[in-house]
Amino acid sequence: MISAIILAAGRSTRMGSPKMLLPWGKTTVIEHIISVFENAGIDDILVVTGGTHELVEDVLRGCRKHRPIRSVYNKNYASGEMLSSIQCGLVYLQGTSSNAALIGLGDQPQVEDSSVRLLKDAYIAATRPLILPSYRMRRGHPWLVTRLLWSELISMKQDQTPRDFLNAHSEEIMYINVETPSILADLDTPEDYYAAQFT
Repeated sequence: MISAIILAAGRSTRMGSPKMLLPWGKTTVIEHIISVFENAGIDDILVVTGGTHELVEDVLRGCRKHRPIRSVYNKNYASGEMLSSIQCGLVYLQGTSSNAALIGLGDQPQVEDSSVRLLKDAYIAATRPLILPSYRMRRGHPWLVTRLLWSELISMKQDQTPRDFLNAHSEEIMYINVETPSILADLDTPEDYYAAQFT
């Protein structure tokens, strides 16, 4: 089974308001990214919360009326950066039957379900330990890591980064070329949000 870990633990400092709750079409950013993974055929979805935990949980409660969305709280969100949220999600998934995790960004509603589906299909066909999307030689999100490497990620120190992990395993990565720059985009500032909505 492939599970999605959606990282939604940030404090939205540069945005000035909770990014996950911003309107996106007829829904919110976090609800939209959940639907992207669902539309790509990922049925097991785990959201890692943190800085705006209660607000995001309110939205997730609404989601759970229609589909089984799980969540876990990253108590180290303020000091642990992205790595601590990945670790929090993987520790949770260790107690499940999941064999691979798709690491996605909760503030990346631009990503397309076709990109997620390409990663899922590549894993099913090749079962490589790491599968990353690439647009014009730049790697992005989401990316897939199999259970074989979870323990190593979980044991990484907080002064390390996911990039350090990927660089250490560069020879094991399967890159999937995509035709959209959406795998590189996210929402950090009001300007990013405006550009993504209206350009």
